[in-house]
Amino acid sequence: MKSGLAILGLLLSGAVLFAQDFSEVGRTYGRSMVITPDGIAATSQILASQTAAGILARGGSAVDAAIAANAVLGVVEPMMDGPGGDLFALYWDAHAKQYVGLNSSGPAPRALTPAFLAAKGIKEMPASGIHSVTVPGAVEGWAKMHERYGKLPWKDLFADAITYAEKGFAVTEVIHEAWVIDIERLQANPESVRVLLPGGKAPDVGQLFRNPDLGHAYRLIAEQGPDAFYKGAVAEAILKTSRSLGGTMAAEDLAPFTPEWVTPISTDYRGWRVYELPPNGQGMAALEMLNIMGTAPLAGSGPVSAPEMHKRIEAMKLSYSDLRRYDADPRTYDVPVQRLLSKEWAQQRAALIDPRHANCNVPAGNVVKGDTTYLTVVDREGNMASWIQSVSQGFGSGVTVQGMGFILQDRGAGFSLDPKSPNVLAGGKRPFHTIIPAFMDRGDKRIAFGIMGGANQPLAHAQFVSNIVDYDMNIQAALEAPRFTKRTADGCDVSIESRVPLETLEQLSERGHQIAIRRGYTQEMGRGQAILHDAVTNMNYAASDPRADGAAVPEPLPH
Repeated sequence: MKSGLAILGLLLSGAVLFAQDFSEVGRTYGRSMVITPDGIAATSQILASQTAAGILARGGSAVDAAIAANAVLGVVEPMMDGPGGDLFALYWDAHAKQYVGLNSSGPAPRALTPAFLAAKGIKEMPASGIHSVTVPGAVEGWAKMHERYGKLPWKDLFADAITYAEKGFAVTEVIHEAWVIDIERLQANPESVRVLLPGGKAPDVGQLFRNPDLGHAYRLIAEQGPDAFYKGAVAEAILKTSRSLGGTMAAEDLAPFTPEWVTPISTDYRGWRVYELPPNGQGMAALEMLNIMGTAPLAGSGPVSAPEMHKRIEAMKLSYSDLRRYDADPRTYDVPVQRLLSKEWAQQRAALIDPRHANCNVPAGNVVKGDTTYLTVVDREGNMASWIQSVSQGFGSGVTVQGMGFILQDRGAGFSLDPKSPNVLAGGKRPFHTIIPAFMDRGDKRIAFGIMGGANQPLAHAQFVSNIVDYDMNIQAALEAPRFTKRTADGCDVSIESRVPLETLEQLSERGHQIAIRRGYTQEMGRGQAILHDAVTNMNYAASDPRADGAAVPEPLPH
């Protein structure tokens, strides 16, 4: 008979062999992709993903599902988005085989001018309060997308959002964290305190939060269409709120608003085509960063090696410098997009990168920090929505519309008061925008993706694309991989997740990078979603970032 010690040794040996077997196969990242031949929705909050999947199961289009999910997100992520924000969408029309872009960002009120602010002693664009508010474009953006690509009745898309607003939803961990971080923005507005701070504080994890006022606003929008928001009862509430705080918003600003259909811009990155929306968004910075990265072969041994991360960080600084200098509303300024996205320009900019030293003196790119919601949907026909919506910074302007339960955005903070800037404030002009949806494709594979977080977005897009193209990661691994972020082009500061190897951090520090080490998975790096459609196999693959409370949810069986 074998001794107990010998048996234990055999068990331990078997355990080691078992572990060794699994170390040679399988994934090295946390979540698996969601894979199905039917539709999928990937959002940053599981209730919204479930709503979108349910819409798909009823025969709804990718746009129907995106609108329904977006409405739910306005309830469960009130600091990120809602009807008081703006919308940008990139859509793959599988029947027409083309990309379509929608810019549904609203302009400044006509009376909000540098002279108006100067008369009040304001010398910088306000980052909160009523004078940071621009016309909300989201609801009209939903309507325009639905008119062209919707299948289900408009009113049916808001049922879940109304239910969660009226009956409540359980607050999740990431949303509680965001609520607490941005609580000060709410405290200056009594209506925000009443609606969004029950008991005078942020709701706890697991607490049921209700917002019946928002449910009322959604009912009006569902029953009366976008006119309720821009000309009807919701519009009246917005104007009343603005007047009570000394704002400039007028009926003449809201009523005529209409989104703009736009042609996507794109670049080739090592055989993949990457698509973004044109200015006034910052998508061109992601494309320019990829162009600069693509001028040289891969550096180091992998995406988190010091040479590769150094190249990415320095490329980011150069592209963000150009972004801040040239990006503005193209209706008021001739943005040199073609030149900035040329390979010749990328070669010129890449020549400024010193592989041994960080550049701390790139001209300032004081890009606004922001909080955003991105989602993506594919339906059973292969139509894909890459969809991003935001109230800008956490809880936007901090101003809640009286009796309607939603925050107004603070996109006006994206303007400049420098008369020499192409982005100088003017009534009726759209501000610089951070939110950007994206696509990438090669052959029969097409990926809709987005990674949220204000100025973080272009650099996060470029890292995601490189992870797939250069390092053969699937979309879930590419989302989960450790990332860096940086808010401005100037300085050598950079934030990096703690999962990056210590050796890499030491070598980056030796190059002059001033590193702030963050949690292994932090919202500071953005919260992403992605869906890949393979047109040959007709299979869909979806990924959801563990930095959020979201999920990729497949279309359920119809019963």
